[in-house]
Amino acid sequence: MNGQTAPDLASGFTPRAAGDILDAAVRQFATCKAIDFLGRRMDYAELGRLANAAAGGLQKLGVVKGMKIGLCLPNCPYSIIMYFAVLKAGGTVVNFNPLYTLKEIETMAREADVAMMVTTDVAVVFNNIARLAAGGQFKRVIICRLADMLPPLQSLALRLFGRKTLGRVPDHAPYVEFSRLIAGPQMPAPVVIDPEVDVAVLQFTGGTTGTPKAAMLSHANITVNLQQVLRVLPKLEPGAERFLGILPFFHVFAMTAVMNLGLTIGAELLLLPRLDLKILMRTIYRRKPTILPGVPTLFTAISNAAEAAGQTDMGFIKFAVSGGAALSAEVMERFERISRSRILEGYGLSETSPVISFSQVAPVKHGGVGPAVPGTVIEIRDPANPEHLLAQGERGEICVRGPQVMLGYYNQPDETAYTFTDGAFRTGDIGYLDPDGCLFIVDRLKDVIICGGFKVYPRVIEEAAYQYPAVQDAVAIGIPDAYRGQSPKLYVTLRPGAVAEPDEILAFLKTQLNPIEMPKKVEIRESLPKTMVGKLSKKELIAEEAHKS
Repeated sequence: MNGQTAPDLASGFTPRAAGDILDAAVRQFATCKAIDFLGRRMDYAELGRLANAAAGGLQKLGVVKGMKIGLCLPNCPYSIIMYFAVLKAGGTVVNFNPLYTLKEIETMAREADVAMMVTTDVAVVFNNIARLAAGGQFKRVIICRLADMLPPLQSLALRLFGRKTLGRVPDHAPYVEFSRLIAGPQMPAPVVIDPEVDVAVLQFTGGTTGTPKAAMLSHANITVNLQQVLRVLPKLEPGAERFLGILPFFHVFAMTAVMNLGLTIGAELLLLPRLDLKILMRTIYRRKPTILPGVPTLFTAISNAAEAAGQTDMGFIKFAVSGGAALSAEVMERFERISRSRILEGYGLSETSPVISFSQVAPVKHGGVGPAVPGTVIEIRDPANPEHLLAQGERGEICVRGPQVMLGYYNQPDETAYTFTDGAFRTGDIGYLDPDGCLFIVDRLKDVIICGGFKVYPRVIEEAAYQYPAVQDAVAIGIPDAYRGQSPKLYVTLRPGAVAEPDEILAFLKTQLNPIEMPKKVEIRESLPKTMVGKLSKKELIAEEAHKS
């Protein structure tokens, strides 16, 4: 079984090769600026030239159609150049988080049959790749030296004073410098792509069972989802927008909503390789991004920094886009006061390229993530009996049909079969649809806390905690309870300068939650674990509690 959908859902869209995204942008916006990387700016003509030269170089190294090429890079010009170079050469992109452990990279590379790896010379990233290369894991390792993409003064400073942060790259096989890669053919040999069948990207995900799997995203999945998003976005001005590019491109949200979307409309991507609050705020005020994609924790960080500096006028932002995690009403309203613009919330998964639904400018429905994007059908099914469709308003597992749904999991037919019911993709999320077709996410199926037989949704507890003025971030998990099986526990961080005690927060929550939902304990921490994307992460807290028991 796979995620192919009925023809009527795909009608009105034009599936194409994903590499064409950049080609079309170069034709239309050649002289427009495409990238600003810490002050180094590059126009579309140069970006296209480098991607073509890199694609030709990859083919010279032996890349053929369908070969799996890993990208283990932070946000920088190389991450865009090599993404499109791989696609143009006919290869399949496999995205890696640069901060993954050696074991994680090794496991993913083996499961995805990665033949070559593209990485940077920054030691914290390079050293893991080098160890795997020494063991024969990769036929070739393409080295992208970060200093070569920085403005002259920063490049010189990195070469002179930052040597300890750089890895020692051997001058022999399997290593190939980017400068050598692009020195060969300046154009790749044409590759015939069937957008509906050929896989453009292998995107690793925990899926609905928590086990990492590689979702096979076809060229059609990616390019049609881009068209779906463009149909529901507020009006954008081609060649004149500026996208903040701090969300990492190895994540499917940024791949589509920042990189591919930005390039499609000829936007300038303001790239930041990591979250450095000073650099972030300086970039925002100097370069004035018009579109600001992010996750809730990013909007909180920007609001805190703007208020602390007394610089709360961000009227240059047309709108922000939130994804990746639940956005509380408090975080939304606070950021919107500063930016004087809307945060539009989307919902999606790695397996859906990723966008499934998108909130509308009006009417505002707090807690809703909008109706399905065009060409998409959302179904609510009984988690215990997935064959059974639930009525409008009933809570159940969110299932999806649409041309953006993956082909399946790479080399995992059993997992693929489990994830589809009657052709509909099972997201593993719990939600419901209102009478207008607006989707509301209740929680992750695997995160539901079972207290004495009753289901408690962590998101309900977290939303209540955000109503308390001192709370900045909140995460609720289930902990063992000898009587009820599980009880909720709430972890919070406080806003800068705020003071609160756990008992005060518990007293407030009693006015917001029913007795079953009430946390057994509230723990205040200086920080909470986050993913590379910036989403609050529960797995570390769950592991910590399991270790205690």
